[in-house]
Amino acid sequence: MRSTRINTTNWKAGMRRGLLHAFVGMTSAAAMTAALAATPAASVGSAASAATTPIPLALDVSGKIHNTTDSAHTVYHFDQTKLLDLPVHAISTSTTWTPKSTFQGPSLADILKTVGAWGSQVEVHTFDDYSYTLPVSDAGRYGVVLAYSMNGKRLTISDFGPLFLIYPRDQYPTELSGSEADSKFVWQIKALVIR
Repeated sequence: MRSTRINTTNWKAGMRRGLLHAFVGMTSAAAMTAALAATPAASVGSAASAATTPIPLALDVSGKIHNTTDSAHTVYHFDQTKLLDLPVHAISTSTTWTPKSTFQGPSLADILKTVGAWGSQVEVHTFDDYSYTLPVSDAGRYGVVLAYSMNGKRLTISDFGPLFLIYPRDQYPTELSGSEADSKFVWQIKALVIR
């Protein structure tokens, strides 16, 4: 039986992550409807207002880094100009939430090189307070991209943006499929912490 794809336009802010992980493996639209009905109305209202607030294209990187941009020498802040000045890389792949699409943005390797990262792990932090830790080695092994566009359209907060961590899932179907691998595809990214 074919699984039901979640319409991410309806998944905003904090409720998105919890419900997403509850839906992994669900095939019944009725089951998803029941779970949504149990979601507090306050979560839905605050999520809707968060979706209308424009979020700038930016990224803060801290932790084990040599290069910083702040006076305290703790953070490298990429504003939109700095992110767009990095080489653009593309990955054409499908995800659990999207059909095959072309995602574009700087590579994670270029971000790490720019900040002079020297750690072994990257903690990814999002606007909805989700975090995921991945090995730095994924940057080189998979050519991971921090996408700011999908099929030539800039990503917004309601469509995985402003930054969406993309792996070439279609090129590595055995390694990058399933719920564990889905956790690597982090969206609404605001910061990285190098550990």
